Amino acid sequence: MNQRLGEYRQRLEAAGFSRREQAAAFAGLGRKAVPMLARGALLRPMLREAAGTPLLGRGARVRSPGQLTVGRDVVIEDYAEVQATSRDGIVLGNNVVIGPMAMIRPSGYYARDLGVGLTVGDRSGIGAGSYIGCSGGVTIGNDVLFGPGVMLFAEEHVIGDVSHTIREQGVRWASIVIEDDCWLASRVTVTSGVRIGRGSVVGAGAVVTKDVPPFSVVAGNPAKVIRSRRSDTS
Repeated sequence: MNQRLGEYRQRLEAAGFSRREQAAAFAGLGRKAVPMLARGALLRPMLREAAGTPLLGRGARVRSPGQLTVGRDVVIEDYAEVQATSRDGIVLGNNVVIGPMAMIRPSGYYARDLGVGLTVGDRSGIGAGSYIGCSGGVTIGNDVLFGPGVMLFAEEHVIGDVSHTIREQGVRWASIVIEDDCWLASRVTVTSGVRIGRGSVVGAGAVVTKDVPPFSVVAGNPAKVIRSRRSDTS
């Protein structure tokens, strides 16, 4: 937390804020952070494991907290939902931020199969309004950025038998892996069984249905490689 506050002060100074303006900004931050810390302190004893006290936003919900592990300086923002009921649980690394109204769901609430779960590496952020369906297992690396409304689905409906309804045929699970240092822009959708390679960028609105090579820039529906980031620095 001290690191976050130090970075915040540096940004204010770089923007030319006076000491009085910095003090006012920190006061506003405190009015938000102190209640979040209090809510997190109530949650912490119920967690599977906690390296620090998470900040829990207004209206944020954590279901099955005994299956949630958090690192240091984890933030779960306003009205986000973390449903941790799963085979492997939910693991959030250090300095992870779950944005406002984001949803993490490895399992259904009503008598559905128990999903695999989610692991998020250090310094990664889930954008506002994002949805992570991690029934088939989702692994997100370190330093990964999600824009608003990113959707991950680690399962798909089975549709091969037209003599039965799609509902009757159930679902097929396949894990999603997003390697370190990736940026998924707003409204990206990632389907089951996909691996996005290290250092890749996925353009806004893209639908990723196939593996993405490391350091690629992809866009479109279905997403296709536009260029390699390696060529940008050659």
